[in-house]
Amino acid sequence: MSDYILELQEISKSFPGVQALDGVDFNLRAGEVHALVGENGAGKSTLIKVVSGVHQPDAGEIQFQGRSVTFANPLIAQQHGIAAIYQEPTLFPDLDVAENIFMGRQPLQPVTRRINRRQMYEEAGKLLRSLGMNLDPHTRVRGLSFADQQMVEIAKALSVNAQVLIMDEPTSALTLREVANLFRIARQLRDAGTAIAFISHRLEEAFELADRITVLRDGHYIGTRAVHDVTLDEVIHMMVGRTLDNMFPKQEVEQGEVMLRVDGLTKEGLFYDVSFELHRGEILGLAGLVGAGRTEVARAIFGVEPADRGIIWLNGHEAHIRSPKDALALGIAYLPENRQQHGLVLPMNITQNVTLPILREFARLGWVDRVAEQRAAQSFAERLDVRAAGLWQKVRELSGGNQQKVVLAKWLAARPQILILDEPTRGIDVGTKAAVHQLMSTLVAQGFAILMISSELPEILGMSDRIVVMYEGRVTGRFTRAEATQEKIIAAATASAPIAENTEIQCL
Repeated sequence: MSDYILELQEISKSFPGVQALDGVDFNLRAGEVHALVGENGAGKSTLIKVVSGVHQPDAGEIQFQGRSVTFANPLIAQQHGIAAIYQEPTLFPDLDVAENIFMGRQPLQPVTRRINRRQMYEEAGKLLRSLGMNLDPHTRVRGLSFADQQMVEIAKALSVNAQVLIMDEPTSALTLREVANLFRIARQLRDAGTAIAFISHRLEEAFELADRITVLRDGHYIGTRAVHDVTLDEVIHMMVGRTLDNMFPKQEVEQGEVMLRVDGLTKEGLFYDVSFELHRGEILGLAGLVGAGRTEVARAIFGVEPADRGIIWLNGHEAHIRSPKDALALGIAYLPENRQQHGLVLPMNITQNVTLPILREFARLGWVDRVAEQRAAQSFAERLDVRAAGLWQKVRELSGGNQQKVVLAKWLAARPQILILDEPTRGIDVGTKAAVHQLMSTLVAQGFAILMISSELPEILGMSDRIVVMYEGRVTGRFTRAEATQEKIIAAATASAPIAENTEIQCL
């Protein structure tokens, strides 16, 4: 009898122009957390989609509880006790929370066989409370934040009493408190005998939660190590084939004039009296927990949802930004937190996405010069090292990190002066993070100004020249790079310590 509840042997899977998996091994024991790590494009998501029945392998064998099985579709995998939480929520936005949790498995009345809605909402409420969520099961999903949607996905997976639970980047949009709660639940499930496959680009999370770590690189199996037998640097070397000597390559850049200033920016119910300055050659970090109002401020500056009051100044002149078109015309670009919903046109290819903001430049008498368009897209794709079968590849087929690179390429093509980057490395592997950080540092050296929103404290501390912290829609702290600490930022982000107005608390 095998020691493993799930075992994948020599799994291979290819797509047009791409060998996603090539002879990969992976296994899970009951009652363990097994982390699966690797750079974007390493094959992690493809492998879990093979396990969950979304993809069928071209070669190799899957064994479940010691028997060879074929998961022809996700329903069959689910019937075997396998549940998956994917990186991006896959919910029905016009249904409520309970309906999403029990989709296809609604409890029925014994005689009429109609949906027992009372039971469904009661069970959904219990699940949500077990996750520490004070969320009404009757709430429509469309109005939920990204973090709440991810927690609904987790509740949905837990509702099937899975023997194998696959978590693909489950913490990417969660607060520190929500992450701690999720890890508590994961440990409870593990101790109860559930096998958990945990995929995360935050390697510190893998070391905190997992018992074993398996590394993939370019679709190949590199190795499996017990967490207590390997170091973070060794795992990074296995992932990228090289050491990363500088994760935060922050250059010292002489700051210039104030390029962006916001005075008393307010949008009722979202944020209040927000003021700050952004200089040429500066990265200004905007920190805080999920729901603090950071993204809403960025969207107001970019004209997606203009503020109710307050003034935006650009290069010393008052700016009237009522739409993204206005912002782009003034040299502001915005990379959104949710790249799939707000940053990309998924059915279009790489070239079409990159050149979308500047398509007029290639128009001649009503026709698009495709050769010039392709040349421009190629330049930016090479600059950001977008890994794909070709520029013709649909962006929905790319890994999360490469999708993020395409969004960055699109906005750089628009030649802005001010970049607003909302969670620029969310869901990106450690190697790509270093590359994005290097690009940011290079851009500010060239005279760009960057407003960076991030929930990752090491990123905020490592890349910011100054830091503004928000809590419940208000600025609660202003920090300089030289004196900043994680503790002071967390204190400001949770309002756990009073901070005097206009006090410059400096953080590393």
